[in-house]
Amino acid sequence: MGVNIEERIKIAKKGTIEVITEEELRETLQKKKEPVAYIGYEPSGKIHVGHAITVMKLLDLQRIGFKVKVLLADYHAHLNGKGSMEKIEEMAEYNKRCFKALGLSDDTEFILGSTFQTTGEYTHKLYELSLITTLARAKRSMAQITREAENPKVAEVIYPLMQVIDMIFLGVDLALGGMEQRKIHMLARENLPRLGYNAPVCMHTPLLHGTDGGEKMSSSKGNFIAIDDPPEVIREKVEKSYCPMKEIKGNPIIEMAEYLILPRYGKMLIKRPEKFGGDFELDREGLIREYLSGRLHPLDLKNAVSEYLIKIFEPARAYLE
Repeated sequence: MGVNIEERIKIAKKGTIEVITEEELRETLQKKKEPVAYIGYEPSGKIHVGHAITVMKLLDLQRIGFKVKVLLADYHAHLNGKGSMEKIEEMAEYNKRCFKALGLSDDTEFILGSTFQTTGEYTHKLYELSLITTLARAKRSMAQITREAENPKVAEVIYPLMQVIDMIFLGVDLALGGMEQRKIHMLARENLPRLGYNAPVCMHTPLLHGTDGGEKMSSSKGNFIAIDDPPEVIREKVEKSYCPMKEIKGNPIIEMAEYLILPRYGKMLIKRPEKFGGDFELDREGLIREYLSGRLHPLDLKNAVSEYLIKIFEPARAYLE
């Protein structure tokens, strides 16, 4: 690894909301030749821009020397009401192809949760963890993940405990996830040491709002842009997306620019007809400033975002075809 440690930390932190803790990340990179970074995904209908943000982060982590393990969390999906195990396994296979298509290196390990989550040793550790975790804490950690808000099932509190035990079995040094994972990650940091294991470094990426302005982009809600959508579909979905003028909060188009396009390219080219001021380039600060002021029109932003998404996902489309 030719890059010095500070440079590697800078790459790791780029585009994240937080790293808990940076000090521990530094230590991990110094001490371990090939530390393990992991993320878990519930196999879902379509892999979309929301997933792509975490996958791009995994690419960064691979670049700075991490071994990446992707947990295809079939049991977790089942516990979260996503259907039968058979159906979920099929999805997992398709998802794995999508993740590879986004450029993860060949030594990325894809692991199906059900291959180790029913062993005696795993179950024993799960029971031990259940003895030191309060019901309130387990439920709280699921607030942004669960589907059964009205009438929660017992499955909802088994889910986060399994996620913590997964980290032992996968030998995790760093856990990556969107902000909705934060409370589960904190549960792991708190309770793994009580079971005699190291707390993982936790890294969180921003959560993407749905194209309809909904809380979260999700394949079950239909408010997503898939990585294998054809260019005309991407343009159409972006065009119809929620993107109020001068408004940044909860604006999915701004978020795609800020979390996916800019971390990758550093600057964005906005193309406009001469009569509307002509082309100009924006970095992150410029994007926010120009949009808030109204000088950057939603339509011009949407056109630019569409073209960048088409470009970013081009290799994935080709690979999946």
